[in-house]
Amino acid sequence: MDALTRTDYNFPGQTGVYHGKVRDVYSIGNETLVMIATDRISAFDVVLPKGIPYKGQVLNQIAAKFLDATADIVPNWKTASPDPMVTIGHQCEPYKVEMVIRGYITGSAWREYKKGTRMLCGLPLPEGLRENQKFETPLITPTTKADEGHDENISKEEIIAQGLVSREEYEQLEKYTYALFKRGTEMAAEKGLILVDTKYEFGKKEGKIYLIDEIHTPDSSRYFYSEGYQERFEKGEEQRQLSKEFVRKWLMDNGFQGQSGQQVPEMTDEYCRSVSERYIELYEKIVGEKFVKADTGNLVSRIEKNITEYLQTH
Repeated sequence: MDALTRTDYNFPGQTGVYHGKVRDVYSIGNETLVMIATDRISAFDVVLPKGIPYKGQVLNQIAAKFLDATADIVPNWKTASPDPMVTIGHQCEPYKVEMVIRGYITGSAWREYKKGTRMLCGLPLPEGLRENQKFETPLITPTTKADEGHDENISKEEIIAQGLVSREEYEQLEKYTYALFKRGTEMAAEKGLILVDTKYEFGKKEGKIYLIDEIHTPDSSRYFYSEGYQERFEKGEEQRQLSKEFVRKWLMDNGFQGQSGQQVPEMTDEYCRSVSERYIELYEKIVGEKFVKADTGNLVSRIEKNITEYLQTH
């Protein structure tokens, strides 16, 4: 099974490389970033031992489509996508916070609520909420952007008090976050989906705010199917989801939550193939187009050739 789990390139003008959990990011000079979406998969802040074929292509192409579809709301970092797994764009100075926005109470927010927490990132939560219930208005629940380990929840006032972002800029990030979430929600509804929650990252270049990284992908967002949502909610049943949650669930069912001493369950080829199929289904549902598998015969050299040719001509 051809899956790209690591890269080690040396491009013309390369000044640095950062290997993230899922993406490998190459700096070219101090203006340009080359972001390769690998087939690595992470959950509970742990990179799992095997790659998922076509996952990188799925994520890169979903993000590229949504960056293009929201460029009228906020400028974004993307300038080109010369390969199905690659986006090239502006190198920005990232803000040290991630803007998480939630339309519904689910996932980690629900787990906290169930324990009795009634305050989320400085925002009070009403009594009597039920799992997967829609909030009256979406909540922005930012996290700190951790270089290592877990991102931590933080409130708007703490962000401003700690000088992570100025009040004026933070309020601009909030406006962009609400507008992007509204657009994402509308686009999801057209495909019979509910955009449940997601996160946005922003950066700055020459005094201007840009949307950076990926948006509205199943790795950064959670989707429910609209059909049957209300019925399931009323019966207290699990929602049909389009997100990476099915991988987390499989890990939890097999006794793994990223705690020390826990073993990642064996990922058979068959399991990896089934995850790949789920990602392709996600792509087709979210984008509304047939997924075209790129040739993975020689992934490493294909990507190198496409990036190098682009850099030499731009």
